[in-house]
Amino acid sequence: MKGSHYLVEVAWEVCNQIGGIYTVIRSKAPEIVQEWGSDYCLLGPYLHKRMPAEFEPADENQDVFGRAAQALRQAGLEVYYGTWLVSGKPKVVLINPDSVKAKLNDIKFFLWKDHGIPTDQQDQLLDQVLAFGFCSRLFFEQLARPEICDRPVVAHFHEWMTGYPILYFPKGHPQIKTVFTTHATLLGRYLAMNKDLFYENLHQFNWLQEASNFHAITQVSLERGAAQHSDVFSTVSQVTAMECEVFLGRKPDQILPNGLNIHRFTAMHEFQILHHQYKQQINRFVIAHFFPSKPFELDKTIYFFTSGRFEFKNKGFDLTIESLARLNQKLIQSGTDVTVVMFFITRQPTLSIHPNVLNSRAVLDEIQHTTRSIEQQVGEKLFDAVAMGHDNPFPDLSKFVEDYWKLRLKRTVQAWRNDQNPGVVTHLLTNEGQDQIMNALAKAGLDNRVENRVKVVYHPDFITPNNPLFGMEYGQFIRGCHLGIFPSYYEPWGYTPLESIASGVPAVTSDLSGFGDYILNHMPDHERKGIFVVYRRDKSAVHAANQLSEIMFRFCKQNRRDRIAQRNAVENASDRFAWSHLANHYHAAYRQITG
Repeated sequence: MKGSHYLVEVAWEVCNQIGGIYTVIRSKAPEIVQEWGSDYCLLGPYLHKRMPAEFEPADENQDVFGRAAQALRQAGLEVYYGTWLVSGKPKVVLINPDSVKAKLNDIKFFLWKDHGIPTDQQDQLLDQVLAFGFCSRLFFEQLARPEICDRPVVAHFHEWMTGYPILYFPKGHPQIKTVFTTHATLLGRYLAMNKDLFYENLHQFNWLQEASNFHAITQVSLERGAAQHSDVFSTVSQVTAMECEVFLGRKPDQILPNGLNIHRFTAMHEFQILHHQYKQQINRFVIAHFFPSKPFELDKTIYFFTSGRFEFKNKGFDLTIESLARLNQKLIQSGTDVTVVMFFITRQPTLSIHPNVLNSRAVLDEIQHTTRSIEQQVGEKLFDAVAMGHDNPFPDLSKFVEDYWKLRLKRTVQAWRNDQNPGVVTHLLTNEGQDQIMNALAKAGLDNRVENRVKVVYHPDFITPNNPLFGMEYGQFIRGCHLGIFPSYYEPWGYTPLESIASGVPAVTSDLSGFGDYILNHMPDHERKGIFVVYRRDKSAVHAANQLSEIMFRFCKQNRRDRIAQRNAVENASDRFAWSHLANHYHAAYRQITG
């Protein structure tokens, strides 16, 4: 460990936010820096014309990482060495793949000659990956030189996009010891999206044939090569480990579950206050969107949400919609006055925010402006009347509002009211007719009719403070909701339910997600802690939909005190998923090499 080896962690998402691995690397950094100190460095691609705002160049090049970067710079590569401005402030080396663009044909030729991996497809991303892989190889070759580096190096590579150098530093290399982590196998993700009964037929798939079907032979071959040649092969869950044996030809040596920097989410005693505060902001959107048609009681309204990249089947959006339709019938038949508003937060191609949605919000803002003006006017006149009116201390308030304001308020409210069903989508979609969520909602009858107890808001964009509909951070939106719904069909780990729990919000996951599988194996009392697991393995879609709808229905029957107690339980359980605990799995993987 520290003092006997150096550690370099390589990922495509170092200072480069794309997906979940960015969260893994960034949130884990403080724990790794605490363990390894100055012997730790991150390596990633420099892909943009401008330096990432979270990267700070360093002037000092006296340590081993700076010397290796300097050597590459002298060889003509565009290399930057500095600090990643996140918690822990780890050292970072960024290399521009275009530095070796002229050598790309040679890189491909020797990849075929040395390892039998073809590269005949035209793919810009693949070219970048191969170029960066070659640059990474050159970086580690510098670290293998005794005049630059005085100790062996543990090189930890994440995903197929960084695995190229492992082919040139195979098991047992005296200076470079390799760890490879696949967070999701390429074929697993592709097949789960496109094949029915993926898990039931897992052992029947032929990796080479399927890679050919998806035009991904180069990518899958790189992934297999990295898995088979690394000193330690790892993945993030037992669920993904099954795929690795089939598609990558090796059983993982270590399982490295994903954690979070829980301190970033900690609100101490204030998290109930924050829930109320951010729920009020969501209320504002709900009033603007639904109340022109037919108001409902906000005190008896529960907010569900789901989020993630748009993978309709893999993320469980299909199961969620089917379950919501069943929940809607349960709520209607029970005669409850509870309303559920379900938010789908994902990203799809859009033209703009829907004009009707913007207009409704703008008119609501005008109503608020008018009512506040009336409030101020009434307040001033009431004070004068009460203070000066000895004979009549209780004046007629209706006489205090000028006719102008009465008329303005009446016209504004009339312009706002309508008898239309509120739309289910907040934006104009580029391909609304082909959108899977829209089609599934229509088929399920979830169209925001007045009689429906389950209302739907499909928001096909990220939630940010600049968003005129919500005006808040995504994390704040989570805190304002009551329950996160994430019944994934394919999910190697699953950060979305973990983020929900870390925010003190109960969540639903599935036993086909790495996170759900971890919960079942390590937290037998998970439901008491506000974490619910839908059983999808070897179960029919009907069974899973019934189970999920029942979980949601039970949640709807809770009173306010029950929900507060459950949020307390969730918040107390979240510490179990802190990197301060889960980073030990990474340390164990490194000890397998360092002794």
